[in-house]
Amino acid sequence: MESSHKHNGEEGNRMMKNSIEKEQHELGLMRTFVESQDPTSKEVDDKTLRRFLRARDLNVDKASAMFLKYLKWKRTFIPNGFISESEISNELAQKKMFLQGHDKEGRPIGVAFGAKHFPNKAKGGLDEFKRFVVYVIEKMCSRMPGDQEKFTAIADVQGWGYSNCDIRAYLGALSILQDCYPERLGKLYLVHVPYIFMTAWKIIYPFIDNNTKNKIVFVDNKKLTSTLLETIDESQLPEIYGGKLALVPIEEDS
Repeated sequence: MESSHKHNGEEGNRMMKNSIEKEQHELGLMRTFVESQDPTSKEVDDKTLRRFLRARDLNVDKASAMFLKYLKWKRTFIPNGFISESEISNELAQKKMFLQGHDKEGRPIGVAFGAKHFPNKAKGGLDEFKRFVVYVIEKMCSRMPGDQEKFTAIADVQGWGYSNCDIRAYLGALSILQDCYPERLGKLYLVHVPYIFMTAWKIIYPFIDNNTKNKIVFVDNKKLTSTLLETIDESQLPEIYGGKLALVPIEEDS
């Protein structure tokens, strides 16, 4: 019995080693190709390239195309390399995004309130909302410790109604998350989900890739605190969900 356990362990280790070597090999091929297409790729670290590679199941061609498209997008959409708060003032004024604490794996936690979002009728419109999404993701990434590459999000849709429904904005956010920040989302908890929200969800769902679908959890109201406590320590969980932390608006997070 002991020898079969040992054999299984060795087999597992061998497979793990092979898979790491394969990923490393594909990463080398990808780097050579993207650098030949866009010399600015040289400034990008292996970790970033690896996220694009994993998002396309180690398919070098698909991952390279995805990454080169991202570089082009970044140059046009974030010409300064970052989004300043003055560019997203209408979005920040809605006070719908909060950021504090880390889950048990060290992933920073963001909390978004769907009922505080109203379609942006101001001059910035959908583009300003997309800049806001980039600002939020970049802010969460900047709070990742050490080797952590993912964040955890809680989308609270309590009180959400048709006046909050903004399919173009949701699809815009999804596209940015999946196409420009692949493998950044660790887990997305949907909490206090009203029945009416499911009408919007049915429209959005087909656009969510399988990798992302696997990270989405609809939380039962009756098990809200216990479900969140499985991955978030009480000291890091917002007070409104039975934890100990007060919510901090994202722009006030240092």
